Amino acid sequence: MHTKTFAAAAVGLALVTLSACGSSGGDSAKDSKTVTLVSHDSWAVSKNVLKDFEKQSGYKVRVLNSGDAGQAVNKAILTKDNPQGDVFFGVDNTLLSRALDNGLFQPYAAKGLDTADAAYQLDQGKHRVTPVDYGDICVNYDKAYFSEHKLTPPQTFADLAKPEYKNLLVTENAATSSPGLGFLLGSAAQYGDDGWQGYWKKLKDNGVKVVDGWEQAYRQEFSGSSEGKKAGGDRPLVVSYASSPPAEVIYAKKRPSTAPTGVATGTCFRQIEFAGLLSNAKNTKGGKAFIDFLLSKEFQQDMPLNMFVYPVVQGAAVPADFTKYGPAAKSPETMAPGKIAANRDQWVKSWTSLVLK
Repeated sequence: MHTKTFAAAAVGLALVTLSACGSSGGDSAKDSKTVTLVSHDSWAVSKNVLKDFEKQSGYKVRVLNSGDAGQAVNKAILTKDNPQGDVFFGVDNTLLSRALDNGLFQPYAAKGLDTADAAYQLDQGKHRVTPVDYGDICVNYDKAYFSEHKLTPPQTFADLAKPEYKNLLVTENAATSSPGLGFLLGSAAQYGDDGWQGYWKKLKDNGVKVVDGWEQAYRQEFSGSSEGKKAGGDRPLVVSYASSPPAEVIYAKKRPSTAPTGVATGTCFRQIEFAGLLSNAKNTKGGKAFIDFLLSKEFQQDMPLNMFVYPVVQGAAVPADFTKYGPAAKSPETMAPGKIAANRDQWVKSWTSLVLK
């Protein structure tokens, strides 16, 4: 999920230090007309769209950014008895069970939930979270590099372990980064419980580089991003998003006719992002109104060019530029929430000892 500045991009999941957007002072208990949203650093919405909500609802919105999605979820769990806000946005399907098991959210069936695609309603019946968007974590490649080296870009997980792609891939740490974790889960979905470790041994032998978060991987190490070029990035393969190529085009100072980067479509893992009303929220009424707003067609249609994600509401239009340069993966890997819950922590532990030691 990419922000407007493309600085904390990637589907809202870059590893960035804690920052506040808007006033962080005050207390929503004292001001019931303020709704406080806690989110990862890539939350973004058009000013006029947010103003429409404030005008129609009578609530002012305060946004508190809390770093990468993983950091934000952990912080919210630690402060759940006295939460920093009313609504949390940005917990995804890779971390959902951690949030639910820790009682982070209280139930609320949002108005407009019936318009959201049922495939993304992973807490059906309980309504502790509301689906807001989806996207695909995929390997991106630097088109210029592969053209210059007369090398066909990889397209599948298996390709990445081939000798012709030795020392070309950079990925994020699965223990600290959402795209890193998504890529690990994608490989587990592809190779099974018994096969993914053997796959990662091959990747390690093939020179995969691991860094802490998306921002470092994409903006510093990846040779195909505008920032990576300036930073001297020398890895032409990076774990990012299927929506990264359109962001490269849309944010370019001089817009190219085609995206400078491509997507290895056989390496994708489907990510779904949710919002929820925090347990012990001080302004539950305002929080519910805000969650309703997240499912409104106005907000859903505003998301693609702000956070570079797809709307979950059926019939919400996606801008032509978005689909032209970055179509959603046709058959991404997926994994049932229960399976992620049962295996995530042990897989991350095994992955860490296997890849980082």
